[in-house]
Amino acid sequence: MKTSKPHKHFISDFRQAAPYIHAHRGATFVLAFGGEAVAADTFPDLVHDIALLHSLGIRLVLVHGARPQIERRLQAAGAHIEYANGLRITDDAALACVKDAAGSVRVEVEALLSMGLANTPMSGACIRVTSGNFVTARPLGVRDGVDYCHTGEVRRIDSEVIRQHLAERRIVLLSPIGYSPTGEVFNVGAGEIATRTAAALAADKLIFLTEGKRPRDSRKRLISKLDINEANALLTGGRRLDGPVRRFLEFAVQACQQNVRRVHILDRADNGALLLELFTRDGHGTLVTADVYEGLRKATIEDVGGILELIKPLEDEGVLVRRSRELLEMEIGHFVIIERDGTIIGCAALYPCAQEGYAELACVAIHPDYRDSGRGDTLLQYVENRAIRSGIHKLVALTTRTAHWFRERGFQPGDRSDLPTGRKMLYNYQRNSKVFIKLLDTADDNNSGDAR
Repeated sequence: MKTSKPHKHFISDFRQAAPYIHAHRGATFVLAFGGEAVAADTFPDLVHDIALLHSLGIRLVLVHGARPQIERRLQAAGAHIEYANGLRITDDAALACVKDAAGSVRVEVEALLSMGLANTPMSGACIRVTSGNFVTARPLGVRDGVDYCHTGEVRRIDSEVIRQHLAERRIVLLSPIGYSPTGEVFNVGAGEIATRTAAALAADKLIFLTEGKRPRDSRKRLISKLDINEANALLTGGRRLDGPVRRFLEFAVQACQQNVRRVHILDRADNGALLLELFTRDGHGTLVTADVYEGLRKATIEDVGGILELIKPLEDEGVLVRRSRELLEMEIGHFVIIERDGTIIGCAALYPCAQEGYAELACVAIHPDYRDSGRGDTLLQYVENRAIRSGIHKLVALTTRTAHWFRERGFQPGDRSDLPTGRKMLYNYQRNSKVFIKLLDTADDNNSGDAR
């Protein structure tokens, strides 16, 4: 039986999403969205997508804002709305509105997550939502002569209790409110709560759904990916940034500096942006990654000793071809490394054969203490992008023990006849290595191989 064209598209898309479904299962995501998202007609669609993530085994912490809801209550009460340095000054009247609005929004989110009507995306979802006093706050106090009254900042996140709820398959919902040990209530920014929570949990991802505020380059084009150094350069450079864009980038950098590997900035008005960002190769938003902050860089001659120490156990096991110090010194320009606290914990080498459009990926190694943490994928992504920029359209890898690792990352089995001419002459028949080949997408080098 032939498959119809629409069904072929569905099958293809579903299969392409499968690696990300597997990768995200059991991961912890912190998702922040503003009160504007809650007030929008499309908010039920976002809730459906959140429910889908939950059903796929992703541990979710939701952080909601309430700015428009607070402002409406202040206006209705005839109260004065006052800001200083981008922060609301929360006097007694404003605090009452903050409590009312935050409670109302929280209940609305919980209600939508409780739906289970037949013939709807929420059918059979059975989601349990937990909220509570997980955020300990303190007052901002007086700054530059401004008394912020009941506006506060995060002092501590009760990460242990949050983890317990997540382990019991509950979604944790946090409001833009913090509590002091003396029983005071403070108005705290949702972005700050989300960032501090992601850091406290060492979350796999921190995701901001914004009101169309995403970083753009000097030609006004949306930026799809930034490493932490590039994000810092954008913040400290001379180019003027829109206030919300600057704020989200600052949150992203803070999170990446505190054990959150990836921060995503999305436009919540794009229906399905969350799913497109998480389950497609190219994504749909701006990704800020911490990988470079950890120290992914080209190797230098000073790194030879560290690389030799890293790869020696694998050479002894026969997983890697043995390399002498002299050979490694000659080939060091082909290597990239991941360095952490002065120790090399990962490496890979790329040997290009530009005339034939090939490059060989070799000597991929991760320190045992850091395996199964995505660092091998980080190295592969970097090498693929480097190859594409060099005009390479095929990667070749030879292996005796790790065929499954390459197969899981898009490499297809080949044979010795597929090797570049020069590489065939150097093939070690005694090792009898298996050959794997991966075709690279040269149309878009910004996201190639990017496991969002």
